[in-house]
Amino acid sequence: MSEPVTQTDDSAAAALEDWLQRLEVLHPTKIDLSLDRVKAVLQVLDLERPSYRVLTIGGTNGKGSCVAMLETIYRLAGYRVAAYTSPHLLRFNERVRIGGADATNTELVALFEEIDRARGPTSLSYFEYATVAACLHFAQQDAQIAILEVGLGGRLDAVNALDADLALVASIDLDHQHWLGDTREAIGLEKAGIFRPGRPAIMGDRDPPKAVLEYADTLGAQLWRAGLDFECVRHDDDYWDYRGRCSTIAGLPRPSLPGQIQYDNAAACLAAVEAMQSAMPVASGAIAAALQSVRLSGRLERAWIGAAEWIFDVAHNPAAAALLAQELTRRPAAGRTFAIVGFMADKDISGVLRPFVGLVDEWLTTQAETERAAQPQVLISALEALGCGPARPVDNAALASVVAAAEVQPGDRVVVFGSFQIVGPVMAALKL
Repeated sequence: MSEPVTQTDDSAAAALEDWLQRLEVLHPTKIDLSLDRVKAVLQVLDLERPSYRVLTIGGTNGKGSCVAMLETIYRLAGYRVAAYTSPHLLRFNERVRIGGADATNTELVALFEEIDRARGPTSLSYFEYATVAACLHFAQQDAQIAILEVGLGGRLDAVNALDADLALVASIDLDHQHWLGDTREAIGLEKAGIFRPGRPAIMGDRDPPKAVLEYADTLGAQLWRAGLDFECVRHDDDYWDYRGRCSTIAGLPRPSLPGQIQYDNAAACLAAVEAMQSAMPVASGAIAAALQSVRLSGRLERAWIGAAEWIFDVAHNPAAAALLAQELTRRPAAGRTFAIVGFMADKDISGVLRPFVGLVDEWLTTQAETERAAQPQVLISALEALGCGPARPVDNAALASVVAAAEVQPGDRVVVFGSFQIVGPVMAALKL
């Protein structure tokens, strides 16, 4: 009897790449904020009301960190945890995880094929296809809880097609103004669209727009506000206390994710755990262990190559850039600081670069391999207008890493920031 034919790793990888290229052009608009098409396909697949609990995570910054923390907390508490994030740094597979493991090439191809059969004439965008694939995978793999990261905004983002048991908004600031609006009030309302009547809504921003508070009140969401309903009380760099509505957890370890903002992100996550405690109990020991072990690539991630320090951060809006600049100021380099940077053309380029005035000695501007990317010369013009140091254009991120690696000396620092499609390729080129 012959052995069953199985797809090799190479053929599965090729098949997945074919699918991803197809998804890029399948829908006429790359970003098409709407829920009708996704809901229709979820209904055909019987996924409108999944068997697993759903936690939806939104916000301008901090989404990825909160997903990583909650995923680790619930996994160490013994639950079968799924997570959906976007975009990815190195491989599409990173977007869909269960039990801490990325979906395989073969699994993703099978998911896309099943969705293709189910959708009929309904057209889905790249992100919508990925979202439905994640929901289907989590159902097939018997997930108990799924933590879903909002891709853009919230109200009309594909993940909002599922009714969340809890929603968390980590922060509200200016980004994606072309789609979400030009003010924190307008952007906040879009992000608050993931709230649900009668269900917990965690607000990690300490100064939320008034419109968000009014919307949550009118909706009847159970709003938990940072600084009012929960708090992070820091004692020193070694431990802190969480104080919530009904519980206090003392002596928690410093979050292993770098950056001072992670204390606030951790407090918001623990508020979510407290709000879900009756449905999904978690012991304090699992929380402490998760805070010490959580990992997330591309967020103030440090690596030493030779005697030079490299820092990778996907800061691509002014608020995130300001946080990165603060961390660089807290830990100055012994030598020169180089920067490799690239953004999408719709970003506030000057606003993102401004916090680094005086912090970077030499700039390498580059671009992602997408039509949305800003040209390197556009970044150079912005740097010149800000009075920043010398800047050179480099054709692509991988080449920029080679140029920087050849020029750094012991004690120098290289900061790689901006688009995921800049940070990821540099890390790949450096074999990180």
